[in-house]
Amino acid sequence: AMAAKAFILVSCEPARTEAVGERLRGIQGALVYEIMGPFDFVLDIEADTAENLTGILRSKVRPIAGVTDTLTCIVMASPGSEAAPPTG
Repeated sequence: AMAAKAFILVSCEPARTEAVGERLRGIQGALVYEIMGPFDFVLDIEADTAENLTGILRSKVRPIAGVTDTLTCIVMASPGSEAAPPTG
């Protein structure tokens, strides 16, 4: 079975960008990219289950000092996998 995968977008206070990035890079199973736009970082993260992803978000991402907002996008299908056919 495929592990649960998500992209977590993270906004932070500008003065804390470097410190937040260091903390995010310490999260096991996460690839961290600093990005331009409405968010400051995107985490490409895998866990055994969707519940584990939620746990990482609640215990490891949101509590970081300086984090102001997060947006989690759970991956439904990966490249090359069979996506659900369109309905209608």
